[in-house]
Amino acid sequence: MLPDIKGIDPRDVVGAREEILNLIQRNLKNNIIYFDGWGGFGATAVLRSIAQALPSMKDPPPKLCFGRTIYIDCSRWESRRVMQRKIAEELRLDRKTMALFEEQDEEDDFNGVDHASRDVIRQVSVMIHHTLRETRFLMIFINGSTDEVALTEFGILEYGGMIIWTFGRRFVTMHDSWTHNIPTLAENLRHTGLFIYNRFFLIRTLSNSELNALFLQEAANIVASCPFLRDINLTMIIDCCRYAFFLRRNPRITLFGLDWAAHAPNFWICDGIIPEGDRAREISNALDSEITFEGDDSLLGEVFAKMAEHSESSYLLVEDEDYGNIDKYKKRPYRWISITSKNKVLKDNMQTILATASSVFLSFDKTSIAPRLPSSLFKHCNKLGVLILSYCAFNFASPPFLHCNTLRFLGLGNCTNQNKNTSELEGGDCITEWTLFLHSLWVLDLRYTDWGEILCEQKIGLMANLIELNIEGVRCWQYTGQLLEKRLPYLQRLRIIKPTHQEEPSMNNNNSLVDKKQLEILDLSGNSDMKILPGSLSEASKLQVLVLDGCDGIENVLLHNSLLKSFSFDGYGPASHWTSTGKIPPMSSRPECRPSVVDNKDVRVSKISLEGCTLLEDLFLRGLPNLEELDLSGCAIKVLDFGSMVMDVPRLKRLFLLGCENLRAINWGSDYVQGQLELIYIDTRPGSKRVHGCARPLSLGARQKYLRPQVHAIFVDARLARSLCAPISCAPYNGSFFNISVTSSATCMETIQPETTMSNETVGSSCHQRHYEIAARGVYCDIFTKVGNEPTPMQTFPKGPTGQLDHHIEIGDGSRSVHSEIDANPNEDNLGSLMTVYTTESLHVHDVHTCSNTMPTGYWASLRWCRVERCPNLHVVFPPGAKDYHGNLETIWASDLLMARCVWSKGSINYYANRFRSLRHLHLRCCPSLQFGLAMGTRPSFPSLETLHIIHCGNLMHIFVPADKRYKMYQHTSIEFPKLTTIHLHDLPALQQICEAAAEVLAPALETVKIRGCWSLRQLPALKGRKAGMRRPVVEIEKDVWDALKWDGVDAGHHPSLYEAPVHSRYYKRRTLRTTVLR
Repeated sequence: MLPDIKGIDPRDVVGAREEILNLIQRNLKNNIIYFDGWGGFGATAVLRSIAQALPSMKDPPPKLCFGRTIYIDCSRWESRRVMQRKIAEELRLDRKTMALFEEQDEEDDFNGVDHASRDVIRQVSVMIHHTLRETRFLMIFINGSTDEVALTEFGILEYGGMIIWTFGRRFVTMHDSWTHNIPTLAENLRHTGLFIYNRFFLIRTLSNSELNALFLQEAANIVASCPFLRDINLTMIIDCCRYAFFLRRNPRITLFGLDWAAHAPNFWICDGIIPEGDRAREISNALDSEITFEGDDSLLGEVFAKMAEHSESSYLLVEDEDYGNIDKYKKRPYRWISITSKNKVLKDNMQTILATASSVFLSFDKTSIAPRLPSSLFKHCNKLGVLILSYCAFNFASPPFLHCNTLRFLGLGNCTNQNKNTSELEGGDCITEWTLFLHSLWVLDLRYTDWGEILCEQKIGLMANLIELNIEGVRCWQYTGQLLEKRLPYLQRLRIIKPTHQEEPSMNNNNSLVDKKQLEILDLSGNSDMKILPGSLSEASKLQVLVLDGCDGIENVLLHNSLLKSFSFDGYGPASHWTSTGKIPPMSSRPECRPSVVDNKDVRVSKISLEGCTLLEDLFLRGLPNLEELDLSGCAIKVLDFGSMVMDVPRLKRLFLLGCENLRAINWGSDYVQGQLELIYIDTRPGSKRVHGCARPLSLGARQKYLRPQVHAIFVDARLARSLCAPISCAPYNGSFFNISVTSSATCMETIQPETTMSNETVGSSCHQRHYEIAARGVYCDIFTKVGNEPTPMQTFPKGPTGQLDHHIEIGDGSRSVHSEIDANPNEDNLGSLMTVYTTESLHVHDVHTCSNTMPTGYWASLRWCRVERCPNLHVVFPPGAKDYHGNLETIWASDLLMARCVWSKGSINYYANRFRSLRHLHLRCCPSLQFGLAMGTRPSFPSLETLHIIHCGNLMHIFVPADKRYKMYQHTSIEFPKLTTIHLHDLPALQQICEAAAEVLAPALETVKIRGCWSLRQLPALKGRKAGMRRPVVEIEKDVWDALKWDGVDAGHHPSLYEAPVHSRYYKRRTLRTTVLR
């Protein structure tokens, strides 16, 4: 349904405010109102005035009584999420609700979601709804996006209050006439009931005073929306807005690609609008991002022309048609003057107009012979701070502005030397003028102007206060760089770009940046013959931005500047223009494609290392066909995006991300990029290269060196695993290698070594295991007190498996988000799917104190060994639904699991026959809550089991149990262990049987039985089927336990005579006192 359209007639902000408030009182039908202002102009100022006026009314009419007034300024649009957060802040929602923004933003970071695409949070919308439903509210909303917003999705009740909003994307927004734009705008508003516009449409009806007043109100909005600027003089901000409008309307400001408007922050300072001081640059950059214009050029031109007629106007534009009436501009002084001409010669009467100017822009058309400037043109300019000359000719040896001692900014574009008698150079006065002139300069910008006289060592040495030097289209870095050595100590921004004259590569400029302690921006775009970066680049300790676009000859980039925030290397070539706010060139100014085949040069760079650039987060690399290694170790990058940050790098093989504490995600882009990578190293722990661990790759075996890709990753938050699934999945199963650790520990992986140290056949085998001692526990601790600290053989325990396989995962102490990632959808990329679907072969979980579950359900297709230890809150090792799908699991080793009730859970019936078919070793220690070990499948078989070693598990009643007792098929009569050779059971007082509900347990290969402290045990395995000639099994067991065992007889292979005579312990159950001993 289209909104109703209503025209109003006010000529100023206050009048428009009162009209809208009157409409609110009379309107009972429409509660969502859009206000278009004067063709888009002044709308935000009116809405801000309403927000200020309503709360200050003493006795407002009933229709204007609101329980809440919410003012939301999203004129600088970021995302729907940011808008919702502003609403929540305005409503002062509780901390728990506000914390949801941080949580969801972090989650979106790990998913690689772009900031602009982040949507509202449903739980927050519910809280906003609950907060507003009991009160009548007024919401005033400045919408900086391009589309109408459905506020119900944010929790705003469309029928519970009054909503007034407008589009406000720029400082000045204007659109054309009623007949074209108003109906079109209204048609696109699907959630709005009333569309209000002003019938006094902009310049066609408003006087220059009224128009100027609206402009001032719009400027005041900047202060209101930017807390940073609220202590700044409003007059200064208004002047900056007027100056920016002056630049926007200057017809030659971007002539022939020379975008002087990018210098706006410099102009404000050098003109004197923003006073010199510590905050000057910060204020100018902030205003530069706020003051922008949107609208048709002709419409903006009409507005500018009308505002220029106002008595407070400070700017003047003079064009060819004005030259005949130049005297009419002498009626009042002008601060900012732009003079443009095709081929007119400036006359001496122009001096009077320029005398009061603080900024002058003088430009001619591009011709074969540039017009010559009169030598006395700027004779009376004693306030001139900014001077821009384009396509002019003057004497380079004695320029007409030489005596302008107040000049701070000098910009020359396509200017040429007008030779004159060199006698002007003679005399001490000329030397003094040069000294005063150059000493006053803050910014020198030369574009396609080969002014060698000012770029000599002597002249550069006089520029003691220069903070910015830009040279475009003239000399290359090799030539200019050597002139800077030990000169310009206060230089902050240096650009030597797109040179047309190349020098010998052998020219030494290694020391060019010595003493450049203040340098923040360095742009060397287009220096294609430069082979190496200057060695003194590290001396620029405050460097924040480095741009090397089009530097085709550089082979290696090695940077260690700790304050570097932005880096760009675009093999497609230099950008068409740059910004002055300390950012790399925007995408809109970059080449759309590679240079043509004829012009295309080989971009040689093969290695880029930004290791140690701890503040770097803005990166752009593109069109680097020979790049093989990228090292971003220690950088502050959150999301590394191969679709927008690193592109067209077909030979990239090695990626280093060590010590990247802020890394949340890697967006890999096309499969082609993933397929080319051979080595990926990630470590998000702080200072990861300075701690013990696997920061750099371990030495790999001969076979593993050829696996692609090789992923070595240590990260704290398990959600980063989502980014590793893509490159791992691109490789064939037998062709990849990954070693992943989720931990914050400084000593992770210290015991893990490549599997080549141990053959496949001996992984975890008892004959190759080393033993270590543990503190004596259980019923024999009193014996150790008497005989010393050396444990008996019964206390020994095999060391956990350490043969790292090709696909290894470790989860250790300090890890985050493990539980949520394990429980996530196994069909999506996450840690759980990486452990199961993506063929993990070896797994080590240790020191995880916060999770009750560290293993996913689903199919464990390739797991061969599992080691779990010191996880006090773990309830189960393998949860219900976990399946040893292909039967590859060989070793289960678990220790110090205080809460674990089982190792492999009971669950749904499993009909496949592969379960545990490869299991060789089951080692369990210090699991006091353990009730059983493994749940068997429908056809239980352990054809490979060799070792049962279980100690200190006080509640363990059965080692193997049926998956579900409710089905008779689980009541097995016989369970075979054809390769079981060793049974070591210690301190298991509740153990009754090895296999629950089994009438017969067969172990024909049994060699050693060591049992102690198993007082409830009533049966040993039968030896039925034992080969002739085999020695009888050796038994070590307490006498009373041996005597209590039940036997089935010799025919069943289950009789004491089939075992060696048992060795009985000297110690039986310890006799404990029944009363407390007082000492």
